[in-house]
Amino acid sequence: MANRIMKEFSIEEVAKHNTEGDLWIIIDSKVYDLSKFANLHPGGANVLFADSVAGKDATQVFFGLHRQEVLFKPQYTRLQIGKIQGQEETIRPLAPGELSQVPYAEPTWLSKGYYSPYYTEGHRKFQVAARRFFMEVIQPESVKCEESGKRISQEVVDQMSEANIMAMRLGPGKHLKGRTLLGGVVKPEEFDYFHEGIIHAELSRVSSRAVVDGLLAGLVIGVPPILNYGTPEVIAKVVPDALAGKKYVALAISEAFAGSDVGGLQTTAVRDGDYWVVTGTKKWITNGTFADYFTTGCKTETGFTVLLIERGPGVTTKQIKTGYSSVAGTAYVIFDKVRVPVSHTLGKVGNGMQVILSNFNHERWMVVATSISAQRLVVEECLKWSNQRMVFGKPLTAQAVIRAKLAAMISRVEACQNWYESVTYQMNQMSYNEMSSKLAGPIGLLKQFVSRTARETAEDATQVFGGRALTTTGMGKLIENYHRTSGFDAILAGAEDVLGDLGVRQALKKMPRGARL
Repeated sequence: MANRIMKEFSIEEVAKHNTEGDLWIIIDSKVYDLSKFANLHPGGANVLFADSVAGKDATQVFFGLHRQEVLFKPQYTRLQIGKIQGQEETIRPLAPGELSQVPYAEPTWLSKGYYSPYYTEGHRKFQVAARRFFMEVIQPESVKCEESGKRISQEVVDQMSEANIMAMRLGPGKHLKGRTLLGGVVKPEEFDYFHEGIIHAELSRVSSRAVVDGLLAGLVIGVPPILNYGTPEVIAKVVPDALAGKKYVALAISEAFAGSDVGGLQTTAVRDGDYWVVTGTKKWITNGTFADYFTTGCKTETGFTVLLIERGPGVTTKQIKTGYSSVAGTAYVIFDKVRVPVSHTLGKVGNGMQVILSNFNHERWMVVATSISAQRLVVEECLKWSNQRMVFGKPLTAQAVIRAKLAAMISRVEACQNWYESVTYQMNQMSYNEMSSKLAGPIGLLKQFVSRTARETAEDATQVFGGRALTTTGMGKLIENYHRTSGFDAILAGAEDVLGDLGVRQALKKMPRGARL
């Protein structure tokens, strides 16, 4: 469309085309000829011949019913025959890398005229590059895979690997040494947790909850135990291929017998010479349907132990149907007397609880980062919709109850953002061991708070959108998806109540002995 020379019309000229078989309308300064399309209109032809539509500027009517993306579908773009003299379009989608100008659609540090003690100009440049990548590469794939339920294409995985997206999602560390990060916009030694948080936020902004997990979240939570506790030989065998997108990793801890109660796991590993023989099952394993390796929690004679199990004889996986798209590859995993080399033990035998608990901090923080970004997108959707939706002759925002819901949503997401940034700053100042001892409680409480606010926002957004929030397509499709899937954050990586209790127990351990009222 951009290359076509558009004929210009006056408003009066368009007004003459307002009858059956000769129907023109104006949408955001552009003129559309709907003469042949009218009988094909999904909502019926009659609505097009209303007094406020036929031969008129139907911009307000259109955006009260449709998302702007409808205008960019090929079957509709070809209906455009020109534009109105002296007018320019004002409604357009964000260009790759561009920031939204809707209030509260972006975190404060990205908003013009505001400041942050945490983010630098380097972080801003990184964010622009990350948003451009995710909008251009990931967003089209996200839409396609959410609908089809099929796993992410290898082509997109390869593009992510080339930009080192997977490596950056593991956070700062030695694994980044020598890598070119997102085209070189940040050096490996400069990369910190705020950079990683930007990756998670931009991913969540263009992806459904299922696609966030489907884009190799299993690797993000399954590889760190290998990096931190694997032998040099195991690391060399697995990590390069995983970060290159050639092999896939899943974290296999939870079972039908035990979820947040990690100590109740029943999968067993029995020593047989230079091998472990593993028997048991795992459930709700993200990316498990297509994983090549499983970072697996097992019971041994001397206690809980973590093993890296390669897909092979005795390993089978079955897809689990969930409330979100199967693109996430959620699986039931069966280990039937699987022989695992002793060299694939991660950490010391019997010390698996330390391996897993230290890994939980990063996983929970990642869930927080993606959840806040999704909440902020919902706030943006609600602000747009309530501003353009007309009821009783006025915008929806004229209703005090709607403004109250918007106020609650904005307050929640800003509270989440600020607590998250405070914790992330602490992560940047601490060693891995310090984070394990000092931040497990705060991160647990933060995740509990964020996931609860997410569901509250999902409920408020549903009321703002009304019936449109109940359909999987159309104006409220993002709200429907968010309402249906926001509860995943309350369960995955640790249930809310368990994490709240963890936070308090961690605090009680540090109570001064002499503290009294």
